[in-house]
Order: sequence, then C-alpha cells, then structure tokens
Amino acid sequence: MTKKYTHQVIFCIVNSGFGDVAMDAAKKAGARGGTIINARGTGALEAEAFFGISVQPEKEIVMIVAPTEDNDKILQCLYDEVGLNSHGQGIAFSVPVDGVVGLAAPENDKHN
Repeated sequence: MTKKYTHQVIFCIVNSGFGDVAMDAAKKAGARGGTIINARGTGALEAEAFFGISVQPEKEIVMIVAPTEDNDKILQCLYDEVGLNSHGQGIAFSVPVDGVVGLAAPENDKHN
C-alpha cells in the first residue's frame, strides 16, 4: 500500500543574503511563505579543489511546506533564480511530509 503525500517540504540552501531571493522565487511559483534559517556549510576546501570554485561557508536554508502539486514548479523556479549557476549558488530538494497542521487556507479557499 503506497501512501499519497499531500504536502512536501522544500529545502533550498543558498549563500548568505540570498534567502529572500529564493523565497521570492518560490512565491512566484505558488509558495505562500517559508522559514529562513541561518546555517554554515562545510567542505569548502574540498569543493574548491575538486570543482575549482570558491564556496562561501555562510548559508541560509529556506524551508517551505507546499502542496505536492506545486512541488515541481517551485523547485524549477528556485533552480532558475538561485541555482548553482547564480550568485546564490543554491541547491534545492524536497521531502514528502506525513502530516501537516497549522497552514492557513488560501484566500479563495476560506469559508465565511
């Protein structure tokens, strides 16, 4: 028996200062909000040696809970706006969420 997940949590890890850019990109694709967490990356020296790129250790993680049907649109928009080939040098991935509470319904879904 396969469970159908109604929501995904999307994580987008970007260079420090690009969390708001990532959130704006996600909102263009239907996300209604998220949480930005300060973080620090590791492995910068190994990446510089292997890829020949400079890696900024200070990061921001943008965490977004979104309906599964919006997942691909949001990931694509994040890739386009803050992907590895941008100054944000972001990576993004999603994980299915087993249960969700506390999310407000979109304005057009609210009952009077």
